[in-house]
Amino acid sequence: MEFSLSPKKQANLSFLRFMSLCTLACALILGMLAPASAQPPRMPPLSIGEGPYLYDTAQAGPIRVDVITNDLSHPWGMAFLPNGDILVTERPGKLRLIRNGELDPQSISGVPDVLIGGIAGESLQEVTLHPDFEENNLIYLTYMKPLEGRDFTPSIVRARLDIDNMALLDVEDIFLAKTIEGGLVAGAPMIFAPDGTIIMGVGNGTETAQDPGIHNGKFIRINDDGSIPSDNPFVNEPGYLPEIYTMGNRNMLGLAVHPETGEIWESENGPQGGDEINILEAGANYGWPLVSFGREYTGPRVSERTYMEGMKGPEVIWIPSIAVSGITFYTGDRFPSWQGNLLAGGLIYGRIPGTGVLDRVAFNQDWDEMLRETMLSELRQRVRNVEQGPDGLIYVLIDEDEGALLRISPAQ
Repeated sequence: MEFSLSPKKQANLSFLRFMSLCTLACALILGMLAPASAQPPRMPPLSIGEGPYLYDTAQAGPIRVDVITNDLSHPWGMAFLPNGDILVTERPGKLRLIRNGELDPQSISGVPDVLIGGIAGESLQEVTLHPDFEENNLIYLTYMKPLEGRDFTPSIVRARLDIDNMALLDVEDIFLAKTIEGGLVAGAPMIFAPDGTIIMGVGNGTETAQDPGIHNGKFIRINDDGSIPSDNPFVNEPGYLPEIYTMGNRNMLGLAVHPETGEIWESENGPQGGDEINILEAGANYGWPLVSFGREYTGPRVSERTYMEGMKGPEVIWIPSIAVSGITFYTGDRFPSWQGNLLAGGLIYGRIPGTGVLDRVAFNQDWDEMLRETMLSELRQRVRNVEQGPDGLIYVLIDEDEGALLRISPAQ
């Protein structure tokens, strides 16, 4: 399973790194020199409001969108407790509780200190319940852990939830990524695989996605206590970090378990164009930045190749990009025509702010894409995450200053 680069490919990768730095420098310079009239356009801002909203859809008829709360600060992840209450993470570092359909004014204490930065992901991100939560009350969070100086690293923390006292107990970091010093990390999605192991993404793989000694641009796989599974694909390979599960990824923001196969599907941001949905396979290489459907932010193609032997291609792509975020498969009975469909959040369409969406992707019996529908564009909000609730309805997080939790139900 070892993937190594020839001297020629190493030279190509070094050139790509150099060009990426040049592109970023040019973009910064042009941005500073450009007059106000030349700044990128955006849609006029629109408040999420109180709702409810009614919209037509292609297959499920009219839908109703209720605003459960609009008092969240840049919500990122959510997890449903056994009683139907919802844990929600806020990017600035708070863990909130939606109790009986209302936001508890008190946040849950015990969350570790979080590096707080911009929209790219320096933040508290994912929240996930242990598969045996009802017995052990364990939850897991991904966050950007501050280190010495201005450095930080994506981390997984495990804690015991004391819901009666609104507190986390026995808080413990079980994984700290080895990343580029001072480097940006856009996403750190996390999910429990059907075998009980944890899959987590470590984003920003532009320079290191093909470097087996750095976690950036990889998915990692660990046990629920942070130990390394003995069957990880590179666990005995010299030069490879043993946690690595896949390589060649860029910025990952969503994970979902396929309802029939148990495969892990992930959403991954390209730059301009080239957003992807991939199926994770142990030891697979997804090609970034050697292959891509995207363009640099200044226009040139990232790579002239969209396929390379030995690299695994995407299942779904977006051109233009939607900054694809959280994903989930719909398996409920409230929207029968959507069963088996993939729901994917989008933060921004075609690089124009104020254009977030919720996309629905339908497949045929062989799981080839057959249909795609865009919803919620009328709200003009950044759709950060989407989950199916235990009631079969669809819950959506809006990542804005006045962030919101929405509930989608059949209008009738």
